[in-house]
Amino acid sequence: MGHRLSKIYTRTGDDGTTGLGDGSRIDKDHCRMEGIGTIDEVNSFIGLLMAELPAADPYSPLLARIQHDLFDLGGELAVPGYTMISPERIDELEASLDELNADLPPLKNFILPGGSKAAALCHMARAVCRRAERCLVALSKTDEVNATGRKYLNRLSDFLFVMARLLALRDGGQEVLWVQADKR
Repeated sequence: MGHRLSKIYTRTGDDGTTGLGDGSRIDKDHCRMEGIGTIDEVNSFIGLLMAELPAADPYSPLLARIQHDLFDLGGELAVPGYTMISPERIDELEASLDELNADLPPLKNFILPGGSKAAALCHMARAVCRRAERCLVALSKTDEVNATGRKYLNRLSDFLFVMARLLALRDGGQEVLWVQADKR
């Protein structure tokens, strides 16, 4: 890793550009920066979710690992051509997803975000994760992007959906079922 910032403000971005890890500069509204920022948002929502969970929650270590993965994915985008997310991380995420989903009742209807505070936070992380995935898809149309990172976000949104269901039921809440407009 390169040098660490000892001074937080550099003034180099005052012109609307930001530096990438390879030394190049791009506009702050570049699709790449949108992806980095949105991945940071997902990571922040997961941090908020973890703060809501009880101390020593059994899901905290897994969520912490996911936070590290997201930081790595942001690093990939910050250094074009650099790869940190491996296909094995997707395999591990899928295994965790299958394990969590095994104890849930079959899903027979669409559900709305909610059920408990932790579940709602998990749904927020899922929704932002979907946006991050869309950012990477858009970026991949103009720049090379590690396809594994995009797949990781796809699986992560699925994982967060399942975890939200699990948290709603575990925390004594209820899944909020969607009801068709003509049947409300």
